Amino acid sequence: MSRLGELHVKVDGFFDRVAARHGDDMQCATGCSDCCHVRLTITEVEAAAIRALVDTWPPEQRRTLGDTGPAEHCAALDASGRCKIYEARPIVCRSHGAPIRMRKSSLPVIESCFRNFTETEPAPDCVLDQETLSALTLAVDRDAGGTGERVELAGLVSDLARV
Repeated sequence: MSRLGELHVKVDGFFDRVAARHGDDMQCATGCSDCCHVRLTITEVEAAAIRALVDTWPPEQRRTLGDTGPAEHCAALDASGRCKIYEARPIVCRSHGAPIRMRKSSLPVIESCFRNFTETEPAPDCVLDQETLSALTLAVDRDAGGTGERVELAGLVSDLARV
């Protein structure tokens, strides 16, 4: 049994806490896809969760996965900027918009969506550590039998759209 669900709950709870504390300075909302202008790779356990979700869909809904937007956007976005696989979205997507501590050119920096935290600084306990999150995601993947290989989300979505 995968522990991915537990990690989803923790990351979602973290994001909810940040939004509750800093809601006036966070613009994340349904339909905003500014953080989704990327091509993603995901862990094997995340790919399995997406497969499990899509396996429950009727064929006509599965076929809509093949309707992807521009190549520079996430393959799971629909035309209105909404995530087609929202319930099973990967960890990286669950943390988008929140302030994240990471390293750039070996220096620690805190970044978030350019729309967020324009007026205030995030509280220290509202900053997610990217190295810790990556390590936890990899540990959950390996615990579920993953090899550490990354899965291209666009390829997965394309494969799942074939009915």
